[in-house]
Amino acid sequence: MESFPRQNARTRRFTIGAPRSFSLSADRNWVTFLQSSSGNDPMNKLWAWSASSGQTSLIADLETLIQSSGDEAISREELARRERVREIGAGIVSYSAKSHSPNIAFASNQSLFKIGVESSDISNFKLNKDIFDPQISPDGNLIAYVSEGQLRYVDEKGNDQAVSPPKTGDNSFGVADFIAAEEMGRRRGYWWSPNSDKLLVTSVDESDVLSWHILKSSDPSDAPTVIKYPKAGTKNPNVGLEIYSLDGESVAIDWSQSNTWEYLVSIQWNEQNTIFATVQTRDQKTTGILHISTSGGSIEEIYRWENECWVEIIPGAPKVVGGRIVTIEDCGEARRVVIDGNPCSPNELQIRSLIHCNEDGILATCNPNPLHQQICHISFSGETTLITEKAGIHEAIANDALMVIQHRSMDFDGVRTNFYKDNELIVEIPDHSETPNITLNNFFHKTGELDLETAILLPTDHDGVTTLPVLLDPYGGPHAQRVRNARGLFGVSQWFADQGFAVVVTDGRGTPGRSPIFERAVYGDLATHALADQIDALSSIAEKYDFIDLDKVAIRGWSFGGYLAALAVIRRPDVFHAAVAGAPVTDWSLYDTHYTERYLGHPEVKPENYTKTNLCNEAHKLERPLLLIHGLADDNVVAAHTFQLSQALLEAGKPHEVLPLTGVTHMTPQETVAENLLRIQLSFIQRSLDIRTEGNK
Repeated sequence: MESFPRQNARTRRFTIGAPRSFSLSADRNWVTFLQSSSGNDPMNKLWAWSASSGQTSLIADLETLIQSSGDEAISREELARRERVREIGAGIVSYSAKSHSPNIAFASNQSLFKIGVESSDISNFKLNKDIFDPQISPDGNLIAYVSEGQLRYVDEKGNDQAVSPPKTGDNSFGVADFIAAEEMGRRRGYWWSPNSDKLLVTSVDESDVLSWHILKSSDPSDAPTVIKYPKAGTKNPNVGLEIYSLDGESVAIDWSQSNTWEYLVSIQWNEQNTIFATVQTRDQKTTGILHISTSGGSIEEIYRWENECWVEIIPGAPKVVGGRIVTIEDCGEARRVVIDGNPCSPNELQIRSLIHCNEDGILATCNPNPLHQQICHISFSGETTLITEKAGIHEAIANDALMVIQHRSMDFDGVRTNFYKDNELIVEIPDHSETPNITLNNFFHKTGELDLETAILLPTDHDGVTTLPVLLDPYGGPHAQRVRNARGLFGVSQWFADQGFAVVVTDGRGTPGRSPIFERAVYGDLATHALADQIDALSSIAEKYDFIDLDKVAIRGWSFGGYLAALAVIRRPDVFHAAVAGAPVTDWSLYDTHYTERYLGHPEVKPENYTKTNLCNEAHKLERPLLLIHGLADDNVVAAHTFQLSQALLEAGKPHEVLPLTGVTHMTPQETVAENLLRIQLSFIQRSLDIRTEGNK
């Protein structure tokens, strides 16, 4: 039988074959989405479902649209976009659809495609240049795109025309900068007007941003790639805004208001031809909404809110609807929907994202508790109704008539995707992703004094008596939960368990879904509470399961989890006996401005926060085996983090192991790398804990 590591890698973590990337038409009839034909086919195709006919039709398949014997040519900008969104698919991985447009646009191999959703008419504009982020106009006639740092558009006849000036030096147009894309969720750099006659365009000047070098190749003749990376305490790119008319006129917008605002978070250009910009100060303690005049470019601040630690950016929010200002703000123990400054959602729900707003109210995702995520409707008077109630994790996209809800749970593998019209279930779209060849044997607990959400996974054939070594498998940091009611989160942990471990997964302070206070406990110190909670959960689990061997405890993690793993084995060798740290942040002054300063402050103002969380300063404490793994092509957590810690360990005379991954980024998409990384980690942990084995499964 195929091994789980191989299946997990081949299916790209069981994402291949699942429906994704939904768009809804305003005429109440069409839902478009991406999906490959099977769990073994990585090539996403574009599909359209009609509410009137109830039929799903294939409207675009790259394998038939492009007759090419070579691999797809992917621009540097597109590769960066895929890295920011952790895209590991192939084929059509993104497309542009507008609610009123009869057409859809996407790009591939230097060709720009426009396809009619209902007519199936295909236009292939072969531009013979890199094409990035194509966006169809609201009327469906024009397609804007970015090429080599310049915003352009193609008309119905295929005429290619410039919108912005060309890129000059480090100043480009129409592309989201690294900070916006990686940390703020804004992955766009331009927006169409509702009348399809103007474009709001960012200019990004990175001339003052640090230049870093990434050695992606093992070929010594290859030059390093130069990236612009604003590390904590240094200058961010200068982001400008300008409205360009297709007739050549332009209006500059001083959105920063003489540097009052540092970050352009999001843009809303609504159908009433009104522009609203969400902006944030450098310290992220203040966020505002600006009204931008489409004629003269004048600015009016219409709302702002503050927090003594930081204002959290919430997906989909804020929105201005019918004169009402809808935000999601932290109010004591709850993250709540706030309308015109007045909280209206209940305290017992943690709001996670804003899905849709109209005159009838607000659709949002919420956590009644950290394990489950539901869809709720909140009226402007505050009446709240749960749209979903089954156990699991629900996500949705909706307009005034159509809604798509995706549901994941511990009760089934994969994802269930349901289409609704006027709140009536119409059809379920089948999931073609493969079923993991592994059986979960997991148990949920609340552990320690803080009732931390914790899962323990045991070997499927464990007799309940045999002593088991322990492997902690956390992420443990902001913006990510590992302990949720969804099977897909636990496959890798179960595989490690089946090799003879009790695997413990805990969401400690700093992780979302529980309360703003729980998240903000890590403010000023990303190390102390995060590590203490892992130890507290381990101690609590050991009291519940007397067959756990606390003399053989390992910990593994990636990204923040990698930082936490290295921190654990350095600070607490009395508890942890081995660690695998993948792509760890080791010195927070080397990480980016927006993320790091949110939690630790500006390094010139709070230098002590950086000193006490820097693993290199504690390298001399290492007593246990530590394996550091890092992709050399990582442009998020750059490999210098691992190299600097390794150097500090070497200078302190502390043995350790380093595994550099040539050509691998932060998300390790390569199949052979993803498969073998699991086996290498297992081998290291077994060897370090002196575990005898006849081989792994």
